[in-house]
Amino acid sequence: MINQDSILIFGATGNIGKSLINRFTQNNYKVIAVTRNIHRNGHVLRTTSNYGWLEMEEINSFSPEKISSLMSRCSICINLIGILNEKKKDHFKIVHTDFPFLLSKIAEEKNLKQFIHVSALGIENAKVDYAISKINGENLVKKNFDRCVILKPSICYSSSDQFTTKLFSLLNFLPIMPLYYEGKTKFTPIHVSDMAEIIYQVVRRKIIGETIECIGPEVFSFKEIILKLLKAIDKKRPLIPIPLSIAKLVATVLEKFPKPLITKSQLNLLQYDNVKSGKYKTNFNLGIEANKKFEEEIEKYSFNWKTGGQFSKKNLSQNS
Repeated sequence: MINQDSILIFGATGNIGKSLINRFTQNNYKVIAVTRNIHRNGHVLRTTSNYGWLEMEEINSFSPEKISSLMSRCSICINLIGILNEKKKDHFKIVHTDFPFLLSKIAEEKNLKQFIHVSALGIENAKVDYAISKINGENLVKKNFDRCVILKPSICYSSSDQFTTKLFSLLNFLPIMPLYYEGKTKFTPIHVSDMAEIIYQVVRRKIIGETIECIGPEVFSFKEIILKLLKAIDKKRPLIPIPLSIAKLVATVLEKFPKPLITKSQLNLLQYDNVKSGKYKTNFNLGIEANKKFEEEIEKYSFNWKTGGQFSKKNLSQNS
């Protein structure tokens, strides 16, 4: 069956984007994937898609003319772009507020069927630049395009994420693991394939005018997540709660590195639980379940950090 809708995806090469392209093209949706570098990312995108259903466009700036031209070729636009670290002044605002404003404004001018904007969960009360830029972006999108769908995922994990993989690396070489806020912050991690399924169902069911909190089937504290990651790589580390004053000092130093392990903004965000608020519907309320279990999924790629890798004693015993 051929689906007539063409879907324009910004942020196509990210954690969610690659899985989403696979989901749409396997169901015969034409996808236009926007990337900053076709030569670097093109091969990866092609290998995740169903042959013949993917087009790629390179864009190096937020040019209204270029974006308008791209939207003239689609009926649905999905914005997945987001950053965790601010590399230059006002970068959060540019990416999370100004860019969604521009996209939603042009989407309304082009009278698109759907505009889907991916934001973040648990940011309403956080008084940090990252969260403020996200909330402002959501509000501007709703104002510009009243049929929009705002998706607010919890931690979205996979073998190519920036959460579990970074923690695996830390646990692999640190002799101790610091716990911020005593490790009590709660999360509802959702696997990238479940997140892609939510977006796919929003398009397939033609859902409009909703804000949806996207959560997985389990709730864990940060400490519980660390313990599960340690179990997956067969390692033990002392988990040491550290005073907030020291944590801030460490974050101030680390955020100056090109790929910081933690920033002051991220540290402040860890004060707030990353779980459903009760203010909006969740994917479960809409009958879109997320079934992947955290411990089972991280086990599938944890060998990258085990002693012996995929040939570790545990893996060999399981396969014998």
